Amino acid sequence: MPTSPTDRALRAGPGGWAATCSACAAAYPLEDFRWRCDCGGLLDPSSPPLDPAMLLGAPGSTGAPGAPGAAGTPSAAGAPGAPTGTPWSLWRYAGALPPLAVAGSPAVSMGEGLTPLVPGPGGVWLKLDFVTPTLSFKDRGAAVMVAGMSAAGVGSVVADSSGNAGAALAAYAARAGIAAEIFVPASTSPGKEAAIAGTGATVRRVEGDRAAATAAAVARLGETGAVYASHVHQPLFLHGTKTCAYELWEQLGGRAPGTVVCAAGNGSMVLGLDLGFLELQRAGLIERVPRVLAVQAQRCAPLLAGAHQGPAAPGPVAAPGPAAPAASAAAAPAAAAGGPGPTVAEGIAIADPPRGTQILEVLSRTGGRVLLAPEERIGAAQRYLGSQGVDVEPTAAAVWAAWDLARHAATGPADEDAPVVVILGGAGVKARRAP
Repeated sequence: MPTSPTDRALRAGPGGWAATCSACAAAYPLEDFRWRCDCGGLLDPSSPPLDPAMLLGAPGSTGAPGAPGAAGTPSAAGAPGAPTGTPWSLWRYAGALPPLAVAGSPAVSMGEGLTPLVPGPGGVWLKLDFVTPTLSFKDRGAAVMVAGMSAAGVGSVVADSSGNAGAALAAYAARAGIAAEIFVPASTSPGKEAAIAGTGATVRRVEGDRAAATAAAVARLGETGAVYASHVHQPLFLHGTKTCAYELWEQLGGRAPGTVVCAAGNGSMVLGLDLGFLELQRAGLIERVPRVLAVQAQRCAPLLAGAHQGPAAPGPVAAPGPAAPAASAAAAPAAAAGGPGPTVAEGIAIADPPRGTQILEVLSRTGGRVLLAPEERIGAAQRYLGSQGVDVEPTAAAVWAAWDLARHAATGPADEDAPVVVILGGAGVKARRAP
């Protein structure tokens, strides 16, 4: 019987680092850049136990988090009391990253990571994870994945994206001298498509939904022999997004948040956060993994449909039904039969996420749940955050819309023992369309 994703992610395989099948537990070297097992199963990241003394990865490092500032104030990396001699980027956690990626990082890194953690409305913290080279959190995964590919001598890649992952991959591939071909739905924001093309990558527009772009990219693999640089399927990508957990631990003075709220389309942030916090917990650096609240657009909420089948439901998560009434968005209404509707939150418009069951397992284990963002609240949330000086794309605005609705509901989440962090993962400027 296969092990759980939690055990697989933390199991030390041969050499410590591997890509391990979620179905049959077969292990493959990371440098093979396989995107699925011979049995067809998803490949998960496996890693050796974290050595706290090597966490910040530099000679002379204390391996300890920065000292917290005033009560309730996150510490800034590099501030008095923080470790010295470590990179001002996510590569300060090199001791927790695959050596293959670390080896390729000097030629690829653009200083990604260490994004701001700022006070937000209602006493929460906002993690501005779009303050990155290509203006989205996907830079974390792309930087680590492409660094590994650069070290291994990969010459060309193919990928599919709704925009942000494609822009991140294209930028880092260009920096590494790797040819990139990115398939995007025809509905992708012009700004995101332009960002991909601006790097010299080849953009392929595909009529149809996000799944159609994926199918076109996979078909292209057989024609080109390129590596599939998928942010959904490549385990190295999750090693990149897990650095957000390490940053939060460091910024909060060596403790984990009580609750983390983030968008969930294909789940690369949910699964990356979980991986990072699990590693910190196993190393004895935090007591528990934060509760994860996964946000979906009400018009495209397959995780909510899957949640009613239980976290161990086999196979893909069912496609969502029609939008539920806004008044019930903070609850968990049963999804009716039917397909997903259009949503401005293009980054989470994923009707059938391949890792949907794994996302649901994280929510179940951490005491989290799915929050819905009603379509009519997303624009309002975007304008509100803008009035606070935070310019985000609709997908990130959906995170605030869902959290704001939930926190005002009678069943809204509460955690008085530790802070709540709302992760905003995409900048508004990339998603603007012509009037």
